[in-house]
Order: sequence, then C-alpha cells, then structure tokens
Amino acid sequence: MKHGKKYVDSLKTIDKTKLYDVNEAVALASTNAKAKFDETIEVHIRLGVDSRHADQQVRGAVILPHGTGKTIRALVFCKEDKYEAAKAAGADYVGGIEYVDKIMKENWFDFDVVIASPDMMGVVGRLGKVLGPKGLMPNPKSGTVSPDVARAVSEAKAGKIEYRLDKTNIIHCPIGKASFGEAKLAENFETLLKAIVKAKPAAAKGQYLKSVVVASTMGVGVKVNTAKYGV
Repeated sequence: MKHGKKYVDSLKTIDKTKLYDVNEAVALASTNAKAKFDETIEVHIRLGVDSRHADQQVRGAVILPHGTGKTIRALVFCKEDKYEAAKAAGADYVGGIEYVDKIMKENWFDFDVVIASPDMMGVVGRLGKVLGPKGLMPNPKSGTVSPDVARAVSEAKAGKIEYRLDKTNIIHCPIGKASFGEAKLAENFETLLKAIVKAKPAAAKGQYLKSVVVASTMGVGVKVNTAKYGV
C-alpha cells in the first residue's frame, strides 16, 4: 500500500519499536494529524481473550470526561408519556413504530445512537438485522436500553461511548479530536482503558492487554506502554 508524503513524514517522528507513555503517545498522534479536517484520535486495543466464547466477551460503555468532539444525534423509542422528557434531554428524534417503518422503508440512518425503553424492545427488535451490523442496536450493557430514557440521552450527548470486541479480539474506540490537546486526550484514554481493564472476564487467561495503539484518522499508529495497568 502506497502512503502519502504526510504519512511518510509522520513515520519518521515515531520509533516503531518503542512503547510510549500515554501522554507522549496521544501528543504524537495529534501532532501527526495533518489532514485538512480535525481528525479523530482513536484507540485500538488487542485483548488476550477469545471472542468466540460467551464467557470471554468484553462489552460495555463509559462516559469520556471530555466527550468525543462529535455531535451525537439520538433516536429514542419510548411510550408517549416519556416523549417530552426525552426531548428535553436533547433527543433529536422520539417516537415508536413510525421510526421503525422509516428505517425499514426509507433506509434512514440520520442518527448516531438508538435508545429504547424496555417496553419498546418488542418493536425495536424488528430492526435487529439492520441496526445490529452497524452496532446501533440498543443493549442494556451499553445503557441504551433503559427505563430512564432522558438520562440515557443525556449520557450519550455528554460523550458516552460503547466498547466491544470485534471478531479479531480488538476494541476500536474514539477518544476525541486532534484539537483537544494532550491533557484532554490522555484523560479520555485513561478513563477508557480503566473501564476495559475493569471489564476483564474471569475466564480470560494470560496477558489481557496484548497491545494498545493510538492513531489519528489518517495518521500513523503509536504503541502505548500498558505496564502500569498490570494486566
């Protein structure tokens, strides 16, 4: 794969054999974000688990102290008595079966998170095949199925992100924008890593954090030293 000049120049600033401390890693990742837009800084975490086994799944959600820098559009499925509370919390779309039809018939996806009250999951369940592959299906573990939809909306808007293993046992998560600066990115990173370490399955054996890499959308990956987490 042929890389552009900016990517090649960025490679020269990084020692690929070195494990950097968190602050140094996020600083390098954001400094090397040279695109014409404010690049997202992402963390890629390879875990020593086997996602094929139910007792080794790692999934949850965490509120980043400084958010992700992205404006989140929330779709809420709830009964009419909760419409106003959801809207007051900042929900962009609130309703029921009409939004199921809109998604199914119009292929409509102008939202970033789907939140549902438990009594609406029978309706939302019809969307499993279209929301599931996009990682948008409401789930109690990520706090997107909740009787308190207003609170769930507030948390989503405040920078709550979901983390989950992919088929290669890697978690990919955004921790902010390059413009955030080293301190905010490092704090968001620490919050995410601590949550993932806390979520370590009892069935996981051996080294849990196999590798952690920080990179901007278009930039070079920077390896992070995870020794201090002890897993």
